Amino acid sequence: MMNTLNWAILGTGTIASEFADTLHQSGRPVFAVASRQFERAQKFANDHHVENAYRSYDELLSNPKINVVYIATPHSNHYELMIKCLEYGKHILCEKSITVNSEQLNHVIHLAKEKQLFVIEAMTIYHMPLYEKLNNLIANGKIGKLRMIQVSFGSLRVPDSNSRFLSEELAGGALLDIGVYALSFTRFFLNKQPDEILTTAKRFKTGVDEQSEIILRNSEDEMASVILTLFAKLPKRGIITGEKAYITVDTFPRAQSATITYPDFSTEVVTAGNTDDAMVYEYDYMNSVVNGEKEDTTLQLTTDVMELMSEIRKKWGIVYPFE
Repeated sequence: MMNTLNWAILGTGTIASEFADTLHQSGRPVFAVASRQFERAQKFANDHHVENAYRSYDELLSNPKINVVYIATPHSNHYELMIKCLEYGKHILCEKSITVNSEQLNHVIHLAKEKQLFVIEAMTIYHMPLYEKLNNLIANGKIGKLRMIQVSFGSLRVPDSNSRFLSEELAGGALLDIGVYALSFTRFFLNKQPDEILTTAKRFKTGVDEQSEIILRNSEDEMASVILTLFAKLPKRGIITGEKAYITVDTFPRAQSATITYPDFSTEVVTAGNTDDAMVYEYDYMNSVVNGEKEDTTLQLTTDVMELMSEIRKKWGIVYPFE
């Protein structure tokens, strides 16, 4: 039986609320929450069954009883908060995008190693049981040699220049908002990190990427194509194509089922896990890594995806003001 770890949440937004509620419903307590406004932290604690509210991040982090911190703030300040958590000796589960660029992530990883702490990205794709099952099926030759991956993701956001999703100062744009899911899906199934990137993007008037197409290729000649847009609905769909069949995963960020289609158009449905438990899987995975019950296999994927996103933005010529 794993040691019970005390979890804390930094941030009180929508994703933090969902995290706390999901854990409460599954009988997993959250020890503390902090916000830059104490009233918000108190209200959050009352509304979402969190035991303690703190008036500042430092006050929360200085409590030696807290083992793991879930960072649920906008990604533009993940880096500074992760450095702070590590300095206080806390393990981290951080929402995506885990940082804004590779340089930030490499610094975080270096410090975490130095402090012997774990940093894991709250990327649902890496933790949903379905993906482990699909990976095993592919490894066992179910679809033959992997050839191509195709991923689309379109959000219908309001084209508001004041939105944080479209702000250059807050590292906005489709790539870090939704592209991180598409690239994580892609990297999860590719056998090697892509070393060739072709891409083009349309910019919003604030200078961030509004929509894009990305083509990737690795040394095994596996290829992937990713389509992103912030101002049109596209299916959240990932397709993994092999020589003998292809797998379609709809609503892929938290998927619990996928369909294998064979050349004769016969199909087979594969299921595993439960969409509603996506955050529970992340929580349990983090606990098992911290308790030494399993080795983390996700940080390398997170690092690869961040390298791809940094390289893609470089090709677009999009640099955030603070970089």
